[in-house]
Amino acid sequence: MKSLVLAAAMLAAGPVVAADAPSRAEMLKPAPNPAWSAFSVKGHQTEKIAEDFYAFRYTGTRTFFLVTTEGVIVADPIGPTAAKVLRDEIRKVTNLPVKYVVYSLEHWDHVPGAKIFKDEGAQVVAHENCAKHFKDLPHPDIVMPGITFPGSYELRLGNHKIDLLYFGPNHGDCMVAMRPDVEGGKYRFIVDLMTPGGAPMAYMPDYSPHHWVRSLKEIEALNVEAIVNGHGITLSHPSSISERRRYVEALMVAVKKAIDDGMPPNDIPEKVRLPEFAYMRGYEQYIRDNVRRIQTCYGIGW
Repeated sequence: MKSLVLAAAMLAAGPVVAADAPSRAEMLKPAPNPAWSAFSVKGHQTEKIAEDFYAFRYTGTRTFFLVTTEGVIVADPIGPTAAKVLRDEIRKVTNLPVKYVVYSLEHWDHVPGAKIFKDEGAQVVAHENCAKHFKDLPHPDIVMPGITFPGSYELRLGNHKIDLLYFGPNHGDCMVAMRPDVEGGKYRFIVDLMTPGGAPMAYMPDYSPHHWVRSLKEIEALNVEAIVNGHGITLSHPSSISERRRYVEALMVAVKKAIDDGMPPNDIPEKVRLPEFAYMRGYEQYIRDNVRRIQTCYGIGW
């Protein structure tokens, strides 16, 4: 998906919806779900998920904003150009100011662009480990967070709150899943830990495989009803979490067996396959690199 995102970023950013965009009912059917492959990475789109809660997609990356009685909370700004479009979309819903911008993780395809909101008075919020990454490797379009926290965090504004749920290292070490309080807290905004119906991106360089599985299990235990996704389809059934967890678990088992059986290292990426997951979008494209990543994990302990 990341390569698609980068390519799509050069396209015009007018509102675009896939001609065969699935209905909410279709998106919320369990895995394996063919509807999860019917999405657009062109232009931008704003969708009302629940009262006061809106998803915003710019090319292939999605964020959200939550309207409260005292202002707006925005998740990842995506980038400077996307943030300007997002600001315009928010203005179509409310004239209340953006009070907070919340980063889901440290990655440059999600968090640049908050300056437009900070200049208008917004505070930037992130896990403290994200701030360490930004100091170590600065980016000119990433605004340093003014509010940081060491674990999970509850962000309140007006009549709403968002729980920022930290699960430790997994994809990097500062990722949070977000739980807005709308409709009883039934939604989770999750970035990159899973993309419904798709295989993980290529080599997965900063994923800790065993912590990834652990985090997905912990999220599964939270009684989630629907996922708002950072990439791919807008909404998905919580089995999209289980789909990714089962894939990574199966990958780890298959690679470990190949190593224990004495398969030559150069043969492992070419021979280890998971036919039960061949239906997943990008499987043929990414399976070799997925295998290499797990092979490295068992080779050096990371």
